[in-house]
Amino acid sequence: MEGPLIELKDIYKIYQMGGEEVRANDGISLTVERGEFVAIVGKSGSGKSTLMNIIGALDVPTSGSYLLGGEDVDQMSDDQLADIRNRMIGFIFQQYNLLPKSNLLENVELPLLYAKVGREERRERAMKSLERVGLAEKWRNMPNQLSGGQQQRVSIARALAGNPSLILADEPTGALDSRTSREVLDFLKELNQEGNTIIMITHDNSIAMEAKHVVRIHDGKINFNGDVKEYAAIIQAGNEKYLEQ
Repeated sequence: MEGPLIELKDIYKIYQMGGEEVRANDGISLTVERGEFVAIVGKSGSGKSTLMNIIGALDVPTSGSYLLGGEDVDQMSDDQLADIRNRMIGFIFQQYNLLPKSNLLENVELPLLYAKVGREERRERAMKSLERVGLAEKWRNMPNQLSGGQQQRVSIARALAGNPSLILADEPTGALDSRTSREVLDFLKELNQEGNTIIMITHDNSIAMEAKHVVRIHDGKINFNGDVKEYAAIIQAGNEKYLEQ
């Protein structure tokens, strides 16, 4: 399919808090091509989580246009949002979001179950996803029998099981130690090299620099959108405050 995977145009998300108007996203426009690895970085309260929820079809903007794979997301109903999430997006969460009473295979099968994939094909695809993250031999294990890094790999396997157009990773290393974080980041890079489109949300500049393309959010607006090398040069020169002016 031709065209960008993601096209956001003049996205506003406005909340009323008491008598105050809060512009969590304040006129954001962004294009993400297929096969990109993008980090969306910003401090707490910057608007990056609101933007993630819109990109992930978990919420709709107050105004503006959002096309995902050419489909118009911004006016979708809850049922339509659930459908496009299931068809097109694989989610990786900071806290893994695994079902504690289901084994690894059942956890990875979940998006395929929602997609009404038949039992045999579902099991086969879930097992292939577990093989891809090196955990096929543990398919009978429960999540609490795994380390944090292994649980995050199960989360990645679940995200991959539905062959999504987009992998959306929300602070994927936030609950991990530095060595395990490195493994997860390397795996995301490997997935990107295989052609997967990845958007990673993070508050940490050092994590953002693992991507190829950085989008920085401040006060609900994009104040940097470009190549990771350019962003690294700004941060290393101590010019982070310059971006916020």
